[in-house]
Amino acid sequence: MDKNNTIIYGKNCLRERLLKAPQTIQEVFLSESFNDREIIDLLKPLKSVRRVSSRELLKMKGFNDSQGILAKVFDFEYFNFDDLLSEALAMKLSLIFLDRVVDPNNLGAIIRTAAGFGRFAIVIPKHRACPVNSTVLHVASGGENYLKISLVTNMRNALLSAKDKGFWIVGACAKDSSRSIYDFSFPFPLGVVVGSEGSGIRYGVDKYLDFGVHIPMEGADISFNVSMATALICYEVTRQRKG
Repeated sequence: MDKNNTIIYGKNCLRERLLKAPQTIQEVFLSESFNDREIIDLLKPLKSVRRVSSRELLKMKGFNDSQGILAKVFDFEYFNFDDLLSEALAMKLSLIFLDRVVDPNNLGAIIRTAAGFGRFAIVIPKHRACPVNSTVLHVASGGENYLKISLVTNMRNALLSAKDKGFWIVGACAKDSSRSIYDFSFPFPLGVVVGSEGSGIRYGVDKYLDFGVHIPMEGADISFNVSMATALICYEVTRQRKG
């Protein structure tokens, strides 16, 4: 792949990018058999659209799940964190701080969920975490076009800055040290911290939490993965925000 661009692929991913941010698309490649009329119509204003053989498309992607379309787009542009805090206050957005989420499938699913609910923004750390890459964008299915994502060097400093701006920080914690999300009134403006897939919120970050919450489970004694847990928390935050 050339520098300064990322490959995105799949119908949903390309459709949303064409609808919301066509200026970020550098070049589009279609298989010879691609015939999605809506997407083909959306491609008409673009200058660089090429038909290629399925073999060529497979060579560019590396495996055959592109649904017959892929594009080179400019690398993902993160939103400045200080600007995000100001916009979040003005627009009444809730912030999702992801502490060391390393699986691109989980990050992509969280982006898609947050975009679907609306009025959320995401903050991820620069180190020991998954960046917004090609896999993330594919799983997000275009969700990245509908919310702001910031990349911060130090999660602790980011949380402190949010608290200084008046955000309440609520963390997804173990059951014995927190309250059920269904018995808890989320305070606003709100920042939610969700920890890594294996070890949760790391020591040192947890000291910036104002409250801890958990998702009650009456079935098997197993945990939700981070993307599912975030989805359930987003649902409850949205429900209370409308209440």
